[in-house]
Amino acid sequence: MERREAIIIGAGPAGSATALRLATRAPSLASGALLLDKAHHPRDKTCAGGVIPKASALLESLGIPLDVPQARVDGAGVAVPGASLAVAGNDLCRVVRRREFDARLAGAARAHGVELREGVHVRGLARDGRGVRVETELESFWAPVVVGADGSGSIVRRTLVTAEAGVVGRAVMCDAPVAGTAWDGHCARRYDFDFRPITRGVRGYGWAFPCWIEGVAHVNVGLYALPPASGSQVQRELARQLDAVGVRPTRWQAFPIRTFVPGAPVAAPHALLVGDAAGCDPLMGEGISYALEYGIMAADAIAAGTDAATHYARTVAAGTMACKLRRLEWAARHFYGRHAAWWFRLARVSRRAQAIGLAWYNGVDHWDERSGWAALRALVRPGAWQAA
Repeated sequence: MERREAIIIGAGPAGSATALRLATRAPSLASGALLLDKAHHPRDKTCAGGVIPKASALLESLGIPLDVPQARVDGAGVAVPGASLAVAGNDLCRVVRRREFDARLAGAARAHGVELREGVHVRGLARDGRGVRVETELESFWAPVVVGADGSGSIVRRTLVTAEAGVVGRAVMCDAPVAGTAWDGHCARRYDFDFRPITRGVRGYGWAFPCWIEGVAHVNVGLYALPPASGSQVQRELARQLDAVGVRPTRWQAFPIRTFVPGAPVAAPHALLVGDAAGCDPLMGEGISYALEYGIMAADAIAAGTDAATHYARTVAAGTMACKLRRLEWAARHFYGRHAAWWFRLARVSRRAQAIGLAWYNGVDHWDERSGWAALRALVRPGAWQAA
């Protein structure tokens, strides 16, 4: 059985961020760590690929430039019950393909001294003394700490942390070349959100994002829905989104999104959960920025050298990320609840409130780390928003 300093299961953004941060904080630990992935990079990953400014800042802190093909977004079209809004902005998002983005991060982790093994399927996990034994198809490993960066269906979560399913939303999406569609968002650097499905009983929204695939302009069209949406409801709503954009794709993809639940465990003895295994944004299903932030905190806990699981759980619970996720969970219950139309009417009253909310969501100028009182002051005092 091969012994390692740490084993990270999953080489997506969460796992790679853990490895990259560990290489910076504790190079000796990183050189003895192992990053495992069941696929081989570059590999396709079903995801809309939105990298918000918060995620870009986290990448910069890891020393990784966002240098993969990307579509820049400077504005948004938002359809809500009873109204349509145009939201102006500047660099609201960069849309990437996860095939290229994930490969870039995993390659950077390897270049920083963390061993990456691909095509490795983890078949079993068990606590063994003061660590965890990891069984794969061909060999066994042991480490004092295992990081579950293995997505919504995480084996680390199920086996070592909690058997509870949590709240798992679903998303469906497809890509289509922009040429010949009715959608003009690519040239306008705009992404579109449609929250009208809530009027038909779906707790979620549709989207259309610009993206580049092999140098060709595409639109990524999809739908995100929280339980209890049925498969037939999701398919009907996706069909509406496709009709609005004017595409008839021959292939669409579905994927689960595990969302953050207040109080749900993110660690247990010798095991830490990061990324979707721990839980992402319940309101919009955004996961990339949280994957990076979870990974950074996990690496810091491992580098601290004492009881990584307790250190990590306390850091996550007390941090601004969990505070933000708790507020997003509250927002998901209300904006996708019985009185959703009222909440959307309230949200569209003030342009300044929309700008503050967008800056908070995107993490611009650390707005997501500020108190609710700071947002209230910026809302009621002209000029305070820009000066804050």
